[in-house]
Amino acid sequence: MRTTLSLDDDVAALLAQIREARGVGLKQIVNEALRVGLWVMAAPPARHSAFHTTPVALGRCYLPELNDVSGVIAFLESEQHK
Repeated sequence: MRTTLSLDDDVAALLAQIREARGVGLKQIVNEALRVGLWVMAAPPARHSAFHTTPVALGRCYLPELNDVSGVIAFLESEQHK
């Protein structure tokens, strides 16, 4: 299949760098890159194991009420906190 591609500058530079390093033609490098990239894109997403944290006891809460944001700010700015 013959087609025309417009490549971004960074992609074109990387293709040229790989071409020089391997000493092969542009067609071969583009086909290989597309083949590898398309296989990765077509594969199902990798399953990640669940991330678990270990709880740590921090002691009692020194604030009167955590649901009242203005109350927490007032408490932290008061002389009681210092």
